[in-house]
This record gives sequence, structure tokens and C-alpha cells, in this order.
Amino acid sequence: MSLYRDTGVVLRVHKLGEADRIITLLTRRHGKVRAVAKGVRRTTSRFGARLEPFGHVDVQLYTGRTLDVITQVETVDAFALPIVGDYQRYTAASAIAETADRLTAEEGEPVLKLYLLVVGALRALAEGQRDASLVLDAFLLRSMAFAGWAPAITECARCGRRGPHAAFNIQAGGSLCAQCRVPGSVHPAPEVLVLLDALLHGDWDTAEGSVQGVRRDVSGLVAAHLQWHLERQLRSLPFVERRAREAPIVDTLGSDSVSGETEVTSAAQGTRSRESAHGATGA
Repeated sequence: MSLYRDTGVVLRVHKLGEADRIITLLTRRHGKVRAVAKGVRRTTSRFGARLEPFGHVDVQLYTGRTLDVITQVETVDAFALPIVGDYQRYTAASAIAETADRLTAEEGEPVLKLYLLVVGALRALAEGQRDASLVLDAFLLRSMAFAGWAPAITECARCGRRGPHAAFNIQAGGSLCAQCRVPGSVHPAPEVLVLLDALLHGDWDTAEGSVQGVRRDVSGLVAAHLQWHLERQLRSLPFVERRAREAPIVDTLGSDSVSGETEVTSAAQGTRSRESAHGATGA
């Protein structure tokens, strides 16, 4: 029996048998780990409540033949308690956990940067000092950068010419200059690109100064960009609560666009249509 210890975040749980659960963890040193927690569904379990989604825990495991087995758990940060009591924060945290799970297909491969991004995002949600939608979109952008899918924002995705540029195309990789623009590109308001860049680089003063309309359009672009690369729709994203728009975006878009929100929504719908056309790709 090989014992090891690590710190991790609980991404999801599944029932196993009558009293056990399979726990999916994103750990600091071992990447994604799927392990059995025996007897945690019994009321007499010593650590059942600690192995709930969004929990940040220190765990001891031993290597099993198919799945590792959790033998000891200690709470590091109780993120779950403040998150599950607020619907907006809960849905954002669910999208964060699902994204981290999707981006770590290989178990046992260290993904320290992604682990730190997840912990930081959940901590921000638990503290409640920042808007949950901004925290989620910042995490999605940075996790895409970790995966090598960061959208081009301040330069053309094709030729690298410095921007900002008016066109944005999900399939092409982000912003496009006038020479590289392709059919189907959207024309978001300049403020949308500013907010995208601020969230990607952690400029929270700029991000928190944005209006709700711009935030909503950014959320649409980020979701469409992520799901295009994942080639599937995240189940949790449609349930994420977005706050009401304070005021419509002024019509400062390209000449062939109706509004930033309409085009961004169309981009997201196009991604969903693409996913549907491919059919189910497995859970």
C-alpha cells in the first residue's frame, strides 16, 4: 500500500454503492485525482461534510488498483459554506469546477497553475468582494490561457498587427484587423475589448468600473470562445446568474452590426449549434 498526501479542491462527487462516494479532486502536486471516500454518506462519517464540492482540503490517500482511497481529510479553506448560500456565487463556482474538470483530461498530471487559478477564484467568490460574473469570466479567460486558447484581444489573431481592431471571430481566435476579417465576425463595442483585456491581466479597477451591459457581452464572448475549443457546451453555464443590464451599450459598433449584445449572443448560439451538430460527445 502506497500512501501519499496532497492539498486539493473538490470538483465533483458521485455516489458509489450505498454509502461511498467517488470524489474528483484537483490537487497541487498530482493534478486531477479520482478517489473513493468510503462510508461518507453515513451520518457517522468522520469527514463526509468536508468532501463536498468547492471544499479546499488536505487529504491523505493510498493507491488502489483502479481508484485511490481517501483515508484522512482536513479542511484548509471552507469555501463551500458562503458559496452555496448565494445562487449567483454557487452557479459561478459550479462553472469554474466544471471547466477545471474538462481542462484536465489526464489524471495524475500536475497542473499547478490551473490549481492556483481555481483556488483563487473560489476564494474570491467565498469572500464576496467582487462581482461573481467578473470572477468567473476572469477565471475562464486565464484558464484558456493556461490551455493555450487565450483569445487575441489587443492584436490581430492572424497577422499579429497591433490593435485594437473592430472585428472579433471565435473560430479565428479573437480580434481581426480589416485585412484579415472573415465573414461571420462580430463587432463588439470598444469597451468590451477593454474589459476582456482587464480580466485577462487582472486589472480589477478597470473591470469593476465597467457597466453591466459590457459585462454581459464579455460573458457571451468568453463562453462562446471556451466552448468552441472544448467542442462541447458546459452544462453549468446556462444556469449562471447574470445581473440585469444597467443601460444598453451605445451604438458604437461596426457598420454591419446591430448591437454588441445581439452579435455576442449570436456567437454563443453559433457555438451551441456547432456542438449540437456534432452530437453528444460523451459525459
